[in-house]
Amino acid sequence: MAKLKITLTRSLIGRPETQRRTIQALGLRKLNSTVEHEDTPCIKGMLHKVEHLIKVEKISE
Repeated sequence: MAKLKITLTRSLIGRPETQRRTIQALGLRKLNSTVEHEDTPCIKGMLHKVEHLIKVEKISE
């Protein structure tokens, strides 16, 4: 399965609590932190919710 590289590019200051929890659930902690996740429907739904705060790259394997 393909992997996604997710980077937090915008601050969480002033964002709703649901968006903060989504970012935390993705494993992102600080600005410019990066994590890798499998490309699943669950992860895609989370990314859609906070797409204005992150940058997503597809990793080809």
